[in-house]
Order: sequence, then C-alpha cells, then structure tokens
Amino acid sequence: MGEPYPKLHAHDLTRTFGRGPGAVAALGPLDLSMTAGEFVCVVGPSGCGKSTLLRITAGLLRPSTGRLEIRTTSRHPAAMIFQDYGIYDWKTVRANVRFGLDIQRVPRGEANARVDSWLARLGLADFADAYPAALSGGMRQRVAIARALAVEPELLLMDEPFAALDAQLRVILQDELLELTQALRTTTLFITHSLEEAIVLGDRVLVMSARPGRVIAEHRPPFPRPRTGDIRDTPEFTSLKSELWDLLRKEAVPA
Repeated sequence: MGEPYPKLHAHDLTRTFGRGPGAVAALGPLDLSMTAGEFVCVVGPSGCGKSTLLRITAGLLRPSTGRLEIRTTSRHPAAMIFQDYGIYDWKTVRANVRFGLDIQRVPRGEANARVDSWLARLGLADFADAYPAALSGGMRQRVAIARALAVEPELLLMDEPFAALDAQLRVILQDELLELTQALRTTTLFITHSLEEAIVLGDRVLVMSARPGRVIAEHRPPFPRPRTGDIRDTPEFTSLKSELWDLLRKEAVPA
C-alpha cells in the first residue's frame, strides 16, 4: 500500500495584514499536509499566526499567497471549535447541537437522533433543555464539541478550545476528546499553547516560529494508538515535553 492521500495540503501559504510600511507579515511561508484521520497539533509562541492558519483552513480568511487544498466529498467539509465556545446563548443545548444539522437541512428525525446520540456521548442529556448561561465552562465546551461532531465533519478545526478552563477540567476534556477522536478518526487540526495537550492528543506536533509563523520542527509522540491520558506519567512524555519547550522558549524570547 502507498502513502495515504492528503486530506489537506497547504503550499507556500502566507498571510500579511495591512499594506505599505505598516504591513504585518503574520504567517509563512508555510507548508502542511495532513492525511485522512490524522490529528495534528500546532504549538508556537503568542502571535505566531497559529489562529491565522486555522482561519485560512476554515475559509474565514484568504491567504495572501500560496494555496490550500482540502480533498472533500461534502459541501460543508469543516467544523470549527473556538476558545470562547461559539455557542448561542439564546438557544437551548439541544438547539445549539442541532444548529449545523438544520443548516445542512438534515431531515428532522435523523437530526434529532444524531443530536440525542451526541448529547448522551458528552454527558449533556440531562441539560438538553437548558440554556448555556446555566452551564459551567466545561459543559459549554462539551456543547460546542457535540455541535461540531454532530455534522460529521471531514475536518475538525479547534482553536485552543480548552484554554479558558481550569487545569483539572482541561485534563478531563482532553481525555474525552482523545477517546472521541480515536473512535471517529476525524481529521483534526488543533491549535494550542499547551505542550501537554499537544503530546496527549496529537499524531504529530508541529512547532511554529515567532511571527511570521513557519513550521520549524515536527515531532511524532512515541505513543501508539489507542492511547489514554496515562501517557502523561511516562518518562517519554516528560522528555518530549522538555524538548518541545526548549524549541518554544528560543522562539518566545526576542533575539
């Protein structure tokens, strides 16, 4: 068997904001390929263009130069999850999770069955008729994850989804996401500041330089799948985290 085909391929991608002397080169040039079912984590110093890369991938921003191709079989290939949840305060949990299915005009019976399934999987069934204001941050992020996965996206884009959560809750959500994505094999591009998160979740960890962000290193965590959060306690985990931190520290400190 040959190499799996790339689900996503970016070549010489750049993004500049503004024009003239005040223009800011935010990203690139950057190359990136992801195969179907792969979970790729991107880490880098603040302001290095991680979120810009994700927004270009989502079609929310156009690259200044270069090209990005997503091999897809559907009209709505990607779903995105943000740090600030991105769910609607005026809709119930059930209506939030069903939102993407309604946009795709999935028949109501099928949509309701899918919603019920995801509410159960993410421990939200008892909160189906609640509004987000009544939920904790962790529960709100579970709603965002359920809404994204209910549309069965070919590409899941996550922009620091657990950054606003406390440390314990963050670990719980990481482990839940690990279990879900290993079961679904959803192709996932995940932006994070957390080296621990990247190592636990990723098939690959890409380290970006300071702005304009380029990929300066790639590591494959040496933990076969299916894996669990127990890998945090291994010497290999500690060693890789230290190696990544050394790379990041050099980028984060101005020359």
